[in-house]
Amino acid sequence: MPADEAAGLRAAAREHNTRAWDRLAEAGAALARPAVDAAFTDPRGWLGGGAAGRPWLPERLDGLEVLCLAAGGGKHGPLYAAAGARVTVVDLSPAMLALDRQVARERKIDLEIVQGSMDDLGMLAAGRFDLVIHPVSTCYLPDVGRVFREVARVTRPGGLYVSQHKAPTSLQAGLAPGAAGRYELIHPLGRTAPLPAEPPSRLREAGTQEFVHSLSALLGGICGAGFAIEDFCEPDHRQPGATAGSFAHRAEFLPPYLRILARRTAAAGKSGTGAIFLPTPP
Repeated sequence: MPADEAAGLRAAAREHNTRAWDRLAEAGAALARPAVDAAFTDPRGWLGGGAAGRPWLPERLDGLEVLCLAAGGGKHGPLYAAAGARVTVVDLSPAMLALDRQVARERKIDLEIVQGSMDDLGMLAAGRFDLVIHPVSTCYLPDVGRVFREVARVTRPGGLYVSQHKAPTSLQAGLAPGAAGRYELIHPLGRTAPLPAEPPSRLREAGTQEFVHSLSALLGGICGAGFAIEDFCEPDHRQPGATAGSFAHRAEFLPPYLRILARRTAAAGKSGTGAIFLPTPP
């Protein structure tokens, strides 16, 4: 794709999704609701380890510089700050950031709140963060390589990058089972245009533009930016006896998310300096 066309696609996606997330926040959508009161009684416990049975997060967050990236909404940033971290929240949506300001004011929590896109972090100093928390959001931009390079730039050597992404096959597939009861792949992996609009669901946020990214773009992009992938999982959303066509039933066939733990290497930013570290067999 020509550079000017790619830039236009990125700009259009940013503008479209900013408006979409503003609407979702103003409507009180499920993903735009602040953390519940109970979470603040034990914020570190509430945050867990980063993945089921996997101690991804440091036991103590006190004093760590944490970036909550594309993570507005009054949940991630306030909880990490309440657990002792020095937190910066970056998000494209003013309405989502307004929820962080509201929670920070009510809870008397210090947050640095910045409006900006996850693929352009020029307002943040290089090597600043010990930990970057990046909930599901890479699907809202057409080029994830730019995102990972920016994350690498602002993460200190040895720092951690914990991210979650919509799985490529889940985005490629239809939301409902076909006549044979199977979920069929209907969108090609090489698609550059945003996915067609779908009814709102736990899999597709109302009014947003989403893009399919391959495992090569996600895992390879993280490594290529200069991170070493230390762990990886597909969060389990299956439920026995789930109704056909439900989120839990579909998850039996198509895990909806990928969760990745990566560490910034000393040589981050140079092509090919990343790696995937596989656990040693018992």
